[in-house]
Amino acid sequence: MYRLRQHTGQLDMFALLTASVLRRGALRYRGSQCTMATIVSGNKTSQQVKERLKKEVAEMKTQFPGFRPGLVVLQVGDRDDSNLYISMKLKAAAEIGINANHIRLPETATEDEVLQSIAAVNENSAVHGLIVQLPLDSINPINTEKVTNAVAPEKDVDGLTSINAGKLSRGDLGDCFIPCTPNGCMELISQTGVSVMGKNAVVIGRSKIVGAPMHDLLLWNHATVTTCHSKTLDLAEQVGRADILVVGAGRAEMVKGEWVKEGAVVIDCGINHIPDSSKASGKRVVGDVHYPSAKERAGYITPVPGGVGPMTVAMLMKNTVESAKRFLQTHTPGKWNILYTKKKPQEPQQSDATISYSCQSKPVGQLAREVGLFSEEVEPYGRSRAKIRLDVLKRMDKQPDGKYVVVTGITSTPLGEGKRTTTLGLAQALGAHLNINTFACVQEPSPESCFGARGLAVGGGYSQIIPLEEVSLQPSGQNELISAASRVVMNTIKAHAHYETKLSEKALFDLLVPLREGQRSVSLAQLNRLKKLEIEKLDPLTLTGTEIRHFVRLDIDPETITDSGSLKNEIMAILSLSSSEEEMQQRLANIVVATNKSGDPVTTEDLNVSGPLVLLLKDALKPVLMQTVEGTPVFLHTSPLVDIAQGSASILADKMALKMVGSKGFVVTESGHGADIGLENFFNIKCRYSGLQPNVVVMVATLRTLKMHGGAPPVQAGLPLPKEYSQENLKQLARGCCHLRRQVENAQAFGLPVIVAVNKFSSDTDAELELVCGQARQAGAFDAVQCTNWSKGGAGALALAEAVQRAAKLPGRFRFLYDSQIPADDKLRTVAQKMYGANDIKLSPKAKEKLALYTKQGFGNLPVCIVKAHLFSNDPTMKREPTNFMLPIIDIKANAGAGFLSCLTDLTKAEMDDPMWPCFHGNNLYHDFK
Repeated sequence: MYRLRQHTGQLDMFALLTASVLRRGALRYRGSQCTMATIVSGNKTSQQVKERLKKEVAEMKTQFPGFRPGLVVLQVGDRDDSNLYISMKLKAAAEIGINANHIRLPETATEDEVLQSIAAVNENSAVHGLIVQLPLDSINPINTEKVTNAVAPEKDVDGLTSINAGKLSRGDLGDCFIPCTPNGCMELISQTGVSVMGKNAVVIGRSKIVGAPMHDLLLWNHATVTTCHSKTLDLAEQVGRADILVVGAGRAEMVKGEWVKEGAVVIDCGINHIPDSSKASGKRVVGDVHYPSAKERAGYITPVPGGVGPMTVAMLMKNTVESAKRFLQTHTPGKWNILYTKKKPQEPQQSDATISYSCQSKPVGQLAREVGLFSEEVEPYGRSRAKIRLDVLKRMDKQPDGKYVVVTGITSTPLGEGKRTTTLGLAQALGAHLNINTFACVQEPSPESCFGARGLAVGGGYSQIIPLEEVSLQPSGQNELISAASRVVMNTIKAHAHYETKLSEKALFDLLVPLREGQRSVSLAQLNRLKKLEIEKLDPLTLTGTEIRHFVRLDIDPETITDSGSLKNEIMAILSLSSSEEEMQQRLANIVVATNKSGDPVTTEDLNVSGPLVLLLKDALKPVLMQTVEGTPVFLHTSPLVDIAQGSASILADKMALKMVGSKGFVVTESGHGADIGLENFFNIKCRYSGLQPNVVVMVATLRTLKMHGGAPPVQAGLPLPKEYSQENLKQLARGCCHLRRQVENAQAFGLPVIVAVNKFSSDTDAELELVCGQARQAGAFDAVQCTNWSKGGAGALALAEAVQRAAKLPGRFRFLYDSQIPADDKLRTVAQKMYGANDIKLSPKAKEKLALYTKQGFGNLPVCIVKAHLFSNDPTMKREPTNFMLPIIDIKANAGAGFLSCLTDLTKAEMDDPMWPCFHGNNLYHDFK
């Protein structure tokens, strides 16, 4: 019908025009008029959309470094067509800069498993779009509607949830996600330049994915819309009236060209396969419109393939980028969307219990969501507490750690110096007042500490953990599990010793490796014991008589059996120092419970009891999540005593918190007692095993303690302070500041900046406070600030928080006090001289004997934990900065499971300490908590 004319090798203008038209569409003659059906290319338009989105994502990354829109495609099964569609989506996401991930569940997945996967993605703030690839190819029945509606509406970039569909149907176009195919159709219509307003539009099809939302979109863009379907009687007549025709019926070439109104816009959403012998596959793809005849009448028409299909993927990307934009309107990347409660202090200040009762704590589920935890990672333990599963660490493995701050103190008085209160106040100041992601990590109160004169061991005033009665008086089960584990070990030792004397080796073997269904098998612990005995056999039936004898008889020396109290302490230390369940299992297996008559250590693994211990203690390994008065999150976990172990909150709590706060956040943890014993153990034991390096040390001091070191009378728990403590005495205070200087030097020995926090009391004068702060700075402290967080909450620790921020920017130069490979006595000597000011150590004959034994058994490279009073020396009368004394070591115990040598001095508790006066005298706790 058309002819290209060529003259002397050149195309004339008519030929050029004709060739161009042939590429774009079709020419139709009617009389002297020529009408052109323009092909609206989805490939070209989708590429334009993707280029625009790519620029928008680049701008996001520039404005919010490290931020990327996130998309997840969830697939059930392994259908080839689904794999093809998913690969197209992932490729488009990569082109634009969207971080896309593919979660594939097997065809055996159940509905609950699919819903759990969706819930996890819903709660992940790094994901802004979630696509559930349909159909769900599972051998199990799955309710597709239920699964689709499980997607969070704000992440439903497919626009298929009932909430998004409902918003679209009532015209809330700016507050919903529009299904991708209809949205792509609208984009293609806009490319034609034809205005939708006032036009007659016909939609063929009424599916939730195409037809129904297409009707709504056209309607709210002011077209007059008619929806037709396969049952419509006058379908050809309806199509003939359409200025805009959108077909998504799913029937090959059902709309004939002669039905189409001349000049109409035809959008074909169909994808169908029909036989075609000319194709290698024997079939070809066609739409729902008979394209050859329709293009003769339409003004604009989309091809199949290459029309609506590419636009669906492009609109999916557009919705994902839009979702990321909406997220950035309400969230700052890396910042928690957390609700804090700043309390207005009352005058006069109320009791701790009254303050706690007046503060309404958030439900722990809400708190967990605010700090980025997923519901499946949280195990509620009442309304205000929850145990957090260790899966969090695996999920956040690649996330950078935050800043790590450790709070210590000078040598305390029986009344305490407020380390816990300062820890919580600092966390509140950083979190609630400076809007920085901040976690506090503290020890769980031990049962015996809950009624001490210093309060209920959870902070105090407006810097405490709430609800006070839950954290202090309602245990989380940790101590009960440890007691049960200790009893299991002690009972197993007794049973083993008893039956070794009563039974033959064969009978013992039958007890240890019982016959079940004609088979015997050894446990993992027993297999390890065989390897320890250098017996390389897996089948117990092949053991010789001599090998059986070595295997079943432990030959425990009864004089060397550990006591129950020491065992409990070591198990608590193991919980505190383990970074994973696997590490806890290994540490529990390494506990030395006795020595055999040959001088070799007998472990829980030798007793075949390490497995049951792991089962008992798995739950105790999970940190407990709570909150402060102001809503700052707190982890409580483990309570190893500082005068017999490392005395700090668990490694797991610190590691988990450091991941959760992100690179710009802070974790405030604490060490027990003063910088000489508690901080030394924190660094040389806890940090050695955790691999974590703190950024800042905060040292808490009080004027009353410094006055005591300057010569004021000793204080006694539960009794009024002597008048010397409430009177200004600068000379006495200056004499006591040498103790502060010594503790600052102790902390600086580890290479970190030290900030002195002076815990202010109402009787302290400005002159006294300025004197102490000045002395601290002269001693080399990075800064010294006054703190009133007990009476003012986080607002009273703002100066401290700002100082911590500045100090945390300094380059880290953390170092240990000693190399773990040097001999144990040299480690002890180093600690005694550098931390306590001793001339040397003095080992008793028993300590020398034990040290030689443990070195022979392979424990000589363990760090040392000096078990002593909180005082500098073993003489309670020595104050200020004691020197020129010998530190006596009277006994040594190998805590091989915990991983340190426990070295006892001749004074494990200060003789001057009277029994602790309980805090409930003069307090109606029951009335306060009602």
